[in-house]
Amino acid sequence: MESNIVFNKDFDANSAYVMKVYKADVSEVWNHFTQSELLDQWWGPRPWRCETIKQNFEEGGSWLYTMVGPNGEKAGYSRSNYGQIMEHRSIDWTSAFCDEEGNIAEGAPQSQWLIGFTGVEEGIKVTINIHYQSQETMKTMMDMGFEGGFTMGLTQLEEILK
Repeated sequence: MESNIVFNKDFDANSAYVMKVYKADVSEVWNHFTQSELLDQWWGPRPWRCETIKQNFEEGGSWLYTMVGPNGEKAGYSRSNYGQIMEHRSIDWTSAFCDEEGNIAEGAPQSQWLIGFTGVEEGIKVTINIHYQSQETMKTMMDMGFEGGFTMGLTQLEEILK
């Protein structure tokens, strides 16, 4: 299945740009990015699945989750701290690996995300700009398979929205 995902990496700017158009209305796509029970359905590459520990979707709130493997193994925890939220328009958050309580180790690498939702003729264009603290952090994330895993998740979302 052709998913038409744009995934551009700029190691000089320590950033990645991802874009995908969904044939759906903005509120439906927005909900899949903002409600834990919907995020858990697509965030992460199969056969792994996302499991939200807690989420407080508001400015200053956070989302704590883990990835669970096919045999129940957990691949660590991640926390996203929400910044500015403009309903049906954009979300920004800072993401980092953490412990099961959501504690981010001092000096742990973090990435800044800006997710935009724009109405287009075909539906909703989702743009995701990710800025990494350093080229080394970005390279580590890409070496861990972030591009393939995130692309798979976005494709899974497309299947859910059909």
